[in-house]
Amino acid sequence: MAPGDRMQTITPVLLAGGSGTRLWPVSRKRFPKQFAPLMGDETLFQASARRLSGEGFGAPMVLTASDFRFIVMEQLEQAGIAPGQVVIEPSARNTAPAILAAALMAAAEDPERLLLVAPSDHVIPDAAGFAAAVRSGAEAARAGRIVTFGITPDRPETGYGYLELAGTGEGPQPLARFVEKPDAASAARMLAAGNFLWNAGIFLFSARAMIESFRAHAPQYLEPVEAAVDGAVPDLGFLRLARGPWEGVEDQSIDYAVMEKAANLSVVRFSSGWSDLGGWDALWREELTAAPSADGVVADAHSTAIDCHDVLLRSDSEDLQVVGIGLRDLVVVATSDAVLVADKGRAQEVRKAVSSLKEKRRKQAEAFPRDHRPWGWFETLALADRFQVKRIVVKPGAALSLQSHVHRSEHWIVVSGTARVTVDQTVTLVTENQSIYVPLGAVHRMENPGKVPMVLIEVQTGSYLGEDDIIRYEDVYSRSSAD
Repeated sequence: MAPGDRMQTITPVLLAGGSGTRLWPVSRKRFPKQFAPLMGDETLFQASARRLSGEGFGAPMVLTASDFRFIVMEQLEQAGIAPGQVVIEPSARNTAPAILAAALMAAAEDPERLLLVAPSDHVIPDAAGFAAAVRSGAEAARAGRIVTFGITPDRPETGYGYLELAGTGEGPQPLARFVEKPDAASAARMLAAGNFLWNAGIFLFSARAMIESFRAHAPQYLEPVEAAVDGAVPDLGFLRLARGPWEGVEDQSIDYAVMEKAANLSVVRFSSGWSDLGGWDALWREELTAAPSADGVVADAHSTAIDCHDVLLRSDSEDLQVVGIGLRDLVVVATSDAVLVADKGRAQEVRKAVSSLKEKRRKQAEAFPRDHRPWGWFETLALADRFQVKRIVVKPGAALSLQSHVHRSEHWIVVSGTARVTVDQTVTLVTENQSIYVPLGAVHRMENPGKVPMVLIEVQTGSYLGEDDIIRYEDVYSRSSAD
């Protein structure tokens, strides 16, 4: 493709490394909200990727954490979207280093390439309208402007930062200033003024313009991020940034590092609906917008509301029914291992609950009962002293690592599908209702050679049952931690 053609195509850059806690217990560090189907059947990540695809958009670049790389690929495949590059950040360093890394990688092919950076956990129902807003800002971006997208506010929101416009009219407008999250009175004044927009954290720019902005306003990022990009190594179709230089990068948002200092910013107004789903109150509001309710009740298929008003009731399982009677202004969210009950007006304080659980060393603070792995997932059904029972699901064609354990033996019972099991030098096909024993210390592997998911029950016995009791000999996923 010639450079001139690339200039007409916008490369989406999806930021998918976050581990937000404000939607706990559904969103946790080990499986954050962007990968969960919070609204409808698609996950927020899939909806974001689909929204930034089609005419005018190139294959997306995704920046994510190592723990999420296989989830990213699986969800893109399910959505029918082929990524251009999935880039693994060695550690979380906020948006400034991630965006600079994306610009440097794009500039290596074409400095004038346009990049559209967007979080992967936002809700924008009007995809066509948003695409039109992006197109309206493309000419300014090609001319060297950094274009940001401001959301027309519909309430005096104190949870968002604001953009003050310096101009009026249609199309990209010059930005007067960024405004930090305001108090209620200031938010009301800005809403009434009409020239303040919510800061959506979505940016359109050429690779060259962003690199030059870092050089002018945050030069301390250039050397370590360039070194991390130059030292990046392929890893099973992913690109892993070099850890050494990346660890030395300052943890900072793009707003503080560059945007608040740059003079070449323009703002495109978007008025068709947007949410960052920054809390359960935001999800309640979005669900009501999609399906209005006279009493303000949002209840999923596993919940029942009786004489309730302005409440959100949610359960992730039909085996756990949530019933509310006479509730007002509450959020009730249940998962298989945790229940949140909160005043809807204090939904932003959910992170305090997560911090408290961390202090108590409760696993619910960060981990789910269901643990997702590149080969499938497992969940613990029973755990006691010296034994554990798990349900394990292995995707078609997938395989666990060749491994052994120092402290435990395992008994596997296949309940659906067929497993190819290696125990030391013996390979056996184990079908439904059959079982096999893996002695302590045996080198073993489990594979699914079939076309449907394979389900088995694993019974572990031993003096220590932690996931770190694994000696790995081979792994098709090149992992360095326990699977």
